[in-house]
Amino acid sequence: MSFSAPSSLRWVAALTLAAGVPTTALAQQCDTVRFAEVGWTDITATTALTTEVLEGLGYDTRVDTVSVPIAYSGMKNNDFDVFLGNWMPTMATISDRYVDGGSVERLEANLEGAKYTLAVPQYVHDAGVTSVTDLADHSDKFDSRIHGIEAGNDGNQMIQDMIDDGAYGLDGWQLVDSSEAGMLSELKARTPKEKWMVFLGWEPHPMNSNFDMAYLSGADDYFGPDFGGATVYTNARAGYVDECPNVGTLLDNLEFTLEMENRLMASIMDEGENPRDAAHAYLKANDEVLDDWLDGVTTVDGEPGAPAVRAALDLPGE
Repeated sequence: MSFSAPSSLRWVAALTLAAGVPTTALAQQCDTVRFAEVGWTDITATTALTTEVLEGLGYDTRVDTVSVPIAYSGMKNNDFDVFLGNWMPTMATISDRYVDGGSVERLEANLEGAKYTLAVPQYVHDAGVTSVTDLADHSDKFDSRIHGIEAGNDGNQMIQDMIDDGAYGLDGWQLVDSSEAGMLSELKARTPKEKWMVFLGWEPHPMNSNFDMAYLSGADDYFGPDFGGATVYTNARAGYVDECPNVGTLLDNLEFTLEMENRLMASIMDEGENPRDAAHAYLKANDEVLDDWLDGVTTVDGEPGAPAVRAALDLPGE
């Protein structure tokens, strides 16, 4: 998808004038970009990167941390403009009804090669639990529990569906709703004594380097093939990229990498850095990413975007 600012602006201007809405009001509406963020460190990191760039362009930003269902209902109700964390296909159960219904637009993929499915510590995998079909045979060691993250999350819903369906002999098991931090705290407490645990795992995430862990095969019917192989998409409320085509061009250009996100997430989670500080430091050290991200993007005042953002990052010569 590409955006033509002049033609989009002409179309929107005609529409707003016909409705009696001044185009200056529309421009002001675009001056603040409102993000939904769901408390996952990967989306915290990508949202921080994007807000750093937008503020370097002269935009104001607002970030609200909400659950996944609230993120989508909020975009539908014009409470949020952008959500960077549409993990597909695992989030289809929540996102598709909004996308298919026309209240949310699924824009370009911003990350390829992610994964999202059930995982265990490596010592559990070495003991013979390599597939979800092995879990029921060891229900006593797992206390018949699967550890998820926040209530309402799509991954939790798929785990609950597995239990409700009695799939893989998991009828009678319990989903433990927690949070990303709570789940990982439990994992950290169990691993020194090699206590068993099955949990929701994903990459990118520092858990993959902080813990010796393995992903379980066999859950393709729920999480999809290739260990829940996922692509992450940028979403926007319907009509937003037409109303605010300059921001739309940036959103269309955004591409992140596993290495980029793992580094940022480690800074945030392991080193305790503020997400915005971590994003600022990453962009300052890797400003070459701006060349693609800011292709065709201007400041809020219509000036070239890349020099403005580099100046905001205090890069030499800018």
